[in-house]
Amino acid sequence: MAEMISSAATGVLGSVIDKLADMLTDKCNLARDVKQGIRSLQDELRTMEAMLLRLEDKDDDQFDPLAKDWRSKVRELSYDIEDCIDHFVLNHSHGDGGSMANFVHKAIQMVKTLFKDRGIAEEIRRLKRLVSEQSERGKRYYDINQCLLASSSQPVLLDPRAPALFQEARDLVGIDTPREEIISLLRCEDKEHKVVSIYGIGGQGKTTLAMEVYNKITEAAFHSRAFVSVSQTPDMKKLLRDILSQISKSHFDQSQMLETVEQVIRTMKECLKDKRYFILIDDIWSVPAWELVRSALPVNDNGSRIITTTRIEAVAKSCCAGIAAQMYQAKPLSHEDSQRLFFKRLFLSGDDCHPDLRKVSDDILKKCCGLPLAIISIAGLLANRSKAVEVWVNVLRSIAAAVDKDSPIDKMKRILLLSYVDLPHHLKSCLLYLSVFPEDYPIDCRQLIFLWVTEGLIPRQDRESMEQLGRSYLNELINRSLVQPTKVGGDGATVKQCRVHDVILEFIVSKVVEDNFVTIWNGNGFSKNYSSNKIRRLSIQKDISSRAKEIAKTIKNRAQIRSINIFGSNSVLINKHATEFLNSQVLRVLNIEVEYGECSLGNVKSLGQLKYLRINNYPMVHKLPQDIEKLQHLETLDLRWQCLEKLPASIIQLQKLVRLHVHRSVRLLNGIRNLQALEELSRINMKLNTTKDGDSGIVYPRNAINPQGFQRLLKFHFRCDWCDAALEFEPGAMPKLQRLKLGLMARCQFMFGEGGLVLGLQNLAGLKHLAIDINYDAAVADEVEALENDIRDAAGFHPNSPMVLQVRRLARKLARKLLNF
Repeated sequence: MAEMISSAATGVLGSVIDKLADMLTDKCNLARDVKQGIRSLQDELRTMEAMLLRLEDKDDDQFDPLAKDWRSKVRELSYDIEDCIDHFVLNHSHGDGGSMANFVHKAIQMVKTLFKDRGIAEEIRRLKRLVSEQSERGKRYYDINQCLLASSSQPVLLDPRAPALFQEARDLVGIDTPREEIISLLRCEDKEHKVVSIYGIGGQGKTTLAMEVYNKITEAAFHSRAFVSVSQTPDMKKLLRDILSQISKSHFDQSQMLETVEQVIRTMKECLKDKRYFILIDDIWSVPAWELVRSALPVNDNGSRIITTTRIEAVAKSCCAGIAAQMYQAKPLSHEDSQRLFFKRLFLSGDDCHPDLRKVSDDILKKCCGLPLAIISIAGLLANRSKAVEVWVNVLRSIAAAVDKDSPIDKMKRILLLSYVDLPHHLKSCLLYLSVFPEDYPIDCRQLIFLWVTEGLIPRQDRESMEQLGRSYLNELINRSLVQPTKVGGDGATVKQCRVHDVILEFIVSKVVEDNFVTIWNGNGFSKNYSSNKIRRLSIQKDISSRAKEIAKTIKNRAQIRSINIFGSNSVLINKHATEFLNSQVLRVLNIEVEYGECSLGNVKSLGQLKYLRINNYPMVHKLPQDIEKLQHLETLDLRWQCLEKLPASIIQLQKLVRLHVHRSVRLLNGIRNLQALEELSRINMKLNTTKDGDSGIVYPRNAINPQGFQRLLKFHFRCDWCDAALEFEPGAMPKLQRLKLGLMARCQFMFGEGGLVLGLQNLAGLKHLAIDINYDAAVADEVEALENDIRDAAGFHPNSPMVLQVRRLARKLARKLLNF
């Protein structure tokens, strides 16, 4: 199996060793003594990498603080070495030959290189000295026997029982009685305003229970319904607007112009004052948070109902103060229900469990204290082990040693630690990376896999194999019940969206802070590793506006940042300070997902290592830098929400660009089709050609795609449901295209003569999946039927038939909502 170039265990030692090998090639033209220093440095680093991997196989309790400190120093050193190498390689680049100007330029660069080699030689000696010092320190504590690398394995498929497990927890296991008890407390037939507050420790299934009640009570009984999750550090304005988006689209649209929480509260109260509403407010962590939400929910005699969930009894009491309300303490699962949940994950039923394993399983379940999350976690761990008595007994001993003296919640956290220690090295890093996403964030699985690949958490192979391996890693984390699938594709085997349980996320965050893997701002301030360590990966998860200038300056001075993820209401940080902190020469990932604001990317010269650039939601980028060709490592450019004026001409020089997603208003440059690495292209506006009907002489716009270019394109998303346009694929066009998604205007069906809106689907030789969204605004039934029949006929006659075909009919407003317009 290829080596990971980055991991939580070893930092970026794998990447450093590879890059040192590259420096030994003739292209760098280094002096002999420099090369000798590099080879010596490689040997030292390989040994240290082996030691770090061995340490990662141990529980933190199994080695002393000095060893932990050594481990941290070596990881940090690996990042510093890679930064040094990248800086050297960036400055070592030469122009192409072929002209006198290039020749002169090249000569000048070679002269400069002589001086730079002196600098790199000294730097190599310095780094070797530092590595040697750390190596000697390590030898005082450990003997190195062998390198423990992640073993190769077959691709991991999604265990079909894993998504069913969360369904089982919702619908069957121990849920019926408490659900009916809460429904009885709500007494929906009464006109009195009522609140039920469910409280209990984390991982006990409070959210599951509350959602079961929410889904069980019919929508017809209420004018308005909404569900929101508060979390530890809530953005209250965003939270209230989330409720508005579910109860009144018109009020939600108006709230976009509101600047303060108080204004949103007044809007909500006005919207709900005469309505019978049902609101579920999940995961409240403080009394002030509840009081602010409550101030937006009018108390009336229309029979409105509120359910809250919280871990804190005092918060539950506050939810029930001064109104007709009931507190409900969530109960642990009975032993029988615990068995059902446990066996459902490991076997088709409890009857399939061997009698010799039943006694061991009973003892394991006693340690789980009836906590569903603990049961699921241990079942996920055992699902990857042999179903042998001695194996299960060893797991039981590990649990007993960890949890016998702890409280239930501490026991669960210790169980999670056992599940974490059991992970192979590569999965530990991928799991820890989930900490960059905020609590309760719906994680897009493809985006997550691309980030894993960009961050070097997937062993280096060809791109398609890396993405398949990333999918395999995600499936394994789901199979181990450490990640919850929330949206599964029609094939039942591909998870499209996932989330992390808040208790598991708390555990993950504690690990990334300890290992300085990610630095997090979550509303209460930065994580504990902020001041004492260099920032490698930064995730700003809550509003930081009041300290935007200070934080931007701090980030600007931290030149070691490799990835920046920004979420929440951070318009001030984006509007005024983006250019201040976008100056890191080692930045690989820039992922901005905030509600409003204008983001200026400025001069990208200093972002020479950038691989992943995504700006989502409402920040406005009106234009890209003209010197974007300097981003020669860029693989993903995702600006599908941004109304760009145009693409800069130099974008056609990005020969490593794999994914290009832009707004439908952006016109395609001819040179885009010649990008050698391009595999995904979406929402692009292509230049219209014209076709002349022989009889009528009317000229129709037609987007013709010819055989030139797009030789590696696998996915293409094109929308012409906003203008009078059609599409034609000529013979030989897009030879490797597998997935095609089109948005079409049904009212244009008869404007283009024979063939309708799409011609030449049979020319797409590799096509496997076709999705069509038909906008039927201003269309008559004949136009809609004819368009749909044309598409189905073309798909039916395609050489690859039967292919996967999806056809949706969407009105304009619904199309905007579903398709993120």
